[in-house]
Amino acid sequence: MFDELNPDVLRRRPGVKWSAVAPGVLPAWIADMDFPVPQAVRDVLAGTDDLGYPAWDDQPWLNPLRDAFAERMKRRYDATFDPAHVRLFTELIQSLQVTLHVATKPGDAVAMHTPAYSPFLQTLQDMGRRLVPIPMLDDGDGWGFDPERLAADVARHGCRALILVNPHNPTGRVFGRDELAVIAEIAERHDLLVISDEIHSDLTYDPHRHIPFASLGPEAAGRTVTMTSASKAFNLAGLRCSVAHLGDARVRDALAAQPPLLFGEVSSLSVLATLAAWRDGDDWLAEVRATLDGNRHLIAESLPAGVRFHLPEATYLAWLDFRGLDLGPDPAAHLLERANVKLSSGPSFGPGGEGYARLNFATSGPILQEMLHRLRQAIA
Repeated sequence: MFDELNPDVLRRRPGVKWSAVAPGVLPAWIADMDFPVPQAVRDVLAGTDDLGYPAWDDQPWLNPLRDAFAERMKRRYDATFDPAHVRLFTELIQSLQVTLHVATKPGDAVAMHTPAYSPFLQTLQDMGRRLVPIPMLDDGDGWGFDPERLAADVARHGCRALILVNPHNPTGRVFGRDELAVIAEIAERHDLLVISDEIHSDLTYDPHRHIPFASLGPEAAGRTVTMTSASKAFNLAGLRCSVAHLGDARVRDALAAQPPLLFGEVSSLSVLATLAAWRDGDDWLAEVRATLDGNRHLIAESLPAGVRFHLPEATYLAWLDFRGLDLGPDPAAHLLERANVKLSSGPSFGPGGEGYARLNFATSGPILQEMLHRLRQAIA
């Protein structure tokens, strides 16, 4: 089913991924998938005839997504989360901004692995928080980071929070238990709030397993805000619905002191669609993951000579190293002009991004093959 996508049909979609590129350009930039959403989601959206005030209006404890989140985390990751500590937001960026707003102040230092998702970098800049980079390091076999440098930089800059993106965007790393335990120890030693973005957790590849940071133990759970959504794994970004589990009592209390609607509210349709995805979409997700698994191996087999690449352990994003070629600091700009393929600009991911580009491979095999063919022709 997922290898039957027609580019001409995709170009008529209202989404930004295909509509924002010129005719003839193949888009592999923004993190949306080309695949149709699960039938369970389409059924619930088409079958809804009640768009009045929801049963949970002014009574957030009645929102069914709180329990559905806790049930899913237990079922998939054997992790226990209290539904009473769940808040809904329109998207992860809002969750991040609200958490930073109530838990930090302008001028505070925030650590984050880099290269990093560019809207997170922009958020820190817009909110006047200081980025303390945790450089992702290529050891030749994959991506990691230096925990001793992390501990030293957190202490030297007096960090108040750490943003953990796991699985990591853009490198596709799934951090292991030992790595997470080191981060947890540093967070405890320096009393860091950990804001854990786990939006790509459903898109891991065997043998890798996602470990929710808050599941490491009571100490980690009590200082963590866990953020996730069905938007990446089930292609629902436009519905604007995300979940934040507020494990840190300081964040819960600070948010409770705010007017209840100050940060807006998600729509009934977004809640129903997320419920359908989480409860009835696992067969669809398994098929998507199998397709993506094949696509990541296709990239490994078909990249132009001179381009370095580590097979992502999760996500549908390939972080490509063009530094061995003469394409300048922003290879995506060169390849858009020469190959008619739109990649995400490496420098937009901050420190460590120069000479790189990110390729979204969540499309059909034939479309991805054409993208890779164009890249090889442009670099030959």
